[in-house]
Amino acid sequence: MSSINARDYEAQSPLRVAFLGLGVMGFPMAGHLAKAGHEVTVYNRSPGKAAAWVAEFGGQSAPTPRAAAEGAQIVFCCVGNDDDLRSVVLGEQGALSGMSAGSIFVDHTTASAQVARELFAIAAEQGIGFVDAPVSGGQAGAQNGKLTVMCGGTAEHFNTMRPLAMHFAQAVTLLGESGAGQLSKMVNQICIAGLVQALSEGIAFGQAAGLDMAQVLDVIDKGAAQSWQMENRGSTMIEGRFDFGFAVDWMRKDLGLVLDEAKRNGSRVPVTALVDQFYADVQQMGGQRWDTSSLIQRLRKS
Repeated sequence: MSSINARDYEAQSPLRVAFLGLGVMGFPMAGHLAKAGHEVTVYNRSPGKAAAWVAEFGGQSAPTPRAAAEGAQIVFCCVGNDDDLRSVVLGEQGALSGMSAGSIFVDHTTASAQVARELFAIAAEQGIGFVDAPVSGGQAGAQNGKLTVMCGGTAEHFNTMRPLAMHFAQAVTLLGESGAGQLSKMVNQICIAGLVQALSEGIAFGQAAGLDMAQVLDVIDKGAAQSWQMENRGSTMIEGRFDFGFAVDWMRKDLGLVLDEAKRNGSRVPVTALVDQFYADVQQMGGQRWDTSSLIQRLRKS
């Protein structure tokens, strides 16, 4: 199959694409591609989820990553971790076995920079592009098509995949060579960890002081303390609702990637390391599937 460039997307519709992994993020992301008119073949480790996706969006499902990827011009992926990623990319039934030279694999998994570089090199040997493209915005961002996508790879491959990714994103940005997307996502998670802990402490402090915290947050959100977390999670933290998609278990996985990378590059992330342990406390409280704003719960323990 010949290579496809960015201009072709204006002339060729629909395109044949595959999507591997239909979790809380992948399911709606693949749906946006189908609604945009592309021919989407999906694969999920649990076939029932793939069947449910086809029932909702059309397209078709495949029994293996290889079968899903055969004939696809771009293969998208969003799975759990490095090992999950390797399992759907490599091997006899992996996606690369079914892909043709000139096609592109786009990985939306939050994984390590090392695995991104590893798979980039393996794909390149077959004439296949690989873009590491982790996302931020959570389940709501995926459902509403408002994700932020951080990419690493070549400009050629990025420019080719970007128009399709914009079907489920509000920003898709190339940040450097292979691995740069994953490293940028780590920066994102470092910042979120510190913000959520600070917001948790502020709300708990204010409640202990007898303040109307809904009113206080409404005021300080107009000043220097403003943040996405305050605007979108402040009120729900006050109310004790923690069912917004991005689970504590996933955050601990992400912060583990950060801490491993920090050891490699020599950076110091003391607050991140501390907040990671605070999330471990939340897990011990039974909050493995609570969302990340549940940090405040450990401050409310009697």
